[in-house]
Amino acid sequence: MKQNNLAKLLGIALVVAIIATGVFYGLFVNKLSSSTGSGKTVVVAAKPIPVGTVLAETDVQSIPWPVDGTPVGAFDSTQQVAGHTVLVPLAQGEPVLAARLASADKGSGGSGVPSGMRAVSVHVSDSSGVLAQLGPGQKVDVQVLITRKSTNGEPELRTILEGVPVLSVNPQPEASSQGANLPAVTLLANPADADILALADSGARVRLALRNPLDNATRARSAVTLDAILRASGAASKTH
Repeated sequence: MKQNNLAKLLGIALVVAIIATGVFYGLFVNKLSSSTGSGKTVVVAAKPIPVGTVLAETDVQSIPWPVDGTPVGAFDSTQQVAGHTVLVPLAQGEPVLAARLASADKGSGGSGVPSGMRAVSVHVSDSSGVLAQLGPGQKVDVQVLITRKSTNGEPELRTILEGVPVLSVNPQPEASSQGANLPAVTLLANPADADILALADSGARVRLALRNPLDNATRARSAVTLDAILRASGAASKTH
């Protein structure tokens, strides 16, 4: 009789254990599903991506992401970011956010100014061929052309900034501080460089030189004059 009671108790305990295990497993699966966002995905950089890169789908990947921790401006499909240009460097695994990308549409406004940066417009002279190729996210060197009274009116060209990202392009001429109607280009710069651009725009003729978005090389900056070019050319011809 005691053995029968013991067997019944063991059977009941086994059933309770099975039920408890099932309940625990169900709760665990639900919790796990919730923590991974119930299928929510976020697009992240598949590798380190430098400024100026035009994103391809192979540059990014979609990974599971908790719903509660989804960053503002995140994308859930790699197709959504393909063709956009990176405005700030992205580390591998870092979420790709709208504020860090320029619009894929040429001529449209940028999709945000990163913290610590400034958007400043310059009126561009003698660069119509470059303007026809410019779009958000591309990089340019900024040149200024001035005429110094001390050099008998000889023009002087100087590159003042290199590798400056483009935010937007307005090819329609508009009035500048110098009175001429010129196309305007909005550039992304740190505060110090933004001051340089503003001063150049107000007191000099500004030209842009388009460069490869992945080209980060810099060179020593010096003024170039026609007289210096002709003297250098003459010296070179005498050596041959």
